[in-house]
Amino acid sequence: MTSAGPAHKHAALPWAGQAVLDDRAARGDWAGALAASALASAPLAAPLLYSAGGTLPAVSAQTLQSMHPAGASALGGAQVIRIGAAAPAPRGYAVHSLPGGEAAPQAAAVARLLIAADGGGAPHQAIVLVVGASRALQMPAAGLAAESGAPILFVNARRVPRATATVLMSMHRPGIYVIGSSSADGEALHRLRRFGSVTTIGSPPGEEGGPVANALAIARFTDGSFGWGVKEPGHGLVFANAVRPLDGPAAALLSATGDYGPLLLLESTSLISPALAHYLGDIKPAYTPTVAPVRGVYNHGWLIGDEHAISAVAQAEIDSLLEISPRTESSSEAPVE
Repeated sequence: MTSAGPAHKHAALPWAGQAVLDDRAARGDWAGALAASALASAPLAAPLLYSAGGTLPAVSAQTLQSMHPAGASALGGAQVIRIGAAAPAPRGYAVHSLPGGEAAPQAAAVARLLIAADGGGAPHQAIVLVVGASRALQMPAAGLAAESGAPILFVNARRVPRATATVLMSMHRPGIYVIGSSSADGEALHRLRRFGSVTTIGSPPGEEGGPVANALAIARFTDGSFGWGVKEPGHGLVFANAVRPLDGPAAALLSATGDYGPLLLLESTSLISPALAHYLGDIKPAYTPTVAPVRGVYNHGWLIGDEHAISAVAQAEIDSLLEISPRTESSSEAPVE
């Protein structure tokens, strides 16, 4: 379900490649799925498909076939990026394989591939997550990496692994943005400052609202050209259930093409939290009596999953909150941040 229509249109990227990761491995190897989200950024525009137990389900095979991936010349013409040994290598496609394993080396391998695909030019930003932190707090990193092209890297609670350090050094003091951190991560964050400027984004540790408030803070955040900065009407928005973390990486392409939407979260199938409702109210489009609704800006929502993920009642509430409405005295005021 979406709102009445998008505010802006952007040219779709050609499908240079397709990433494939085994879903069973991903449940235990969250880092691989999350790091793969950045592959949806330019120039690869590679969405993530899940295999199952070493085989490619019919729905994934059909989707791969329909995408007609052209292949990335910088990766030797690879059309499919295979992540981890458990993922199958689809027949009939040129395949580039990335290793599985521990979070930091695996994410670093994805980062190096991104740099190679972009002609060797290192990105100016990196997104850093702490191994073992809440997946629900880390989910919004998927969309931000896909939109910005910033690789996702991992640190441990008290140290920066060698694989992560090597990538950061090669980026020549990038802006480092830490998501889903906690007060226990201070030592790792201090060590990160050796490699570039460090900014923590998301809701403060312990703040009421948890994953929902954290995702909203990330949607609002901006630092120069980096970040969503969604504080007014006229945007794409992606909605997922926080208890289904693999939906975040799977939906990352929606943050990299079309209406470019940050990932917002529901904490249950049927509940729209007051914080989320308040945020959507802040950016709700409105029109005046002298201007027809068709001339106003629109928000555009994507809902990830079926009614088992987001109930019909919640879908209807989201649609109502996104829909353009007549401007009232209260809606003409500046959005509350």
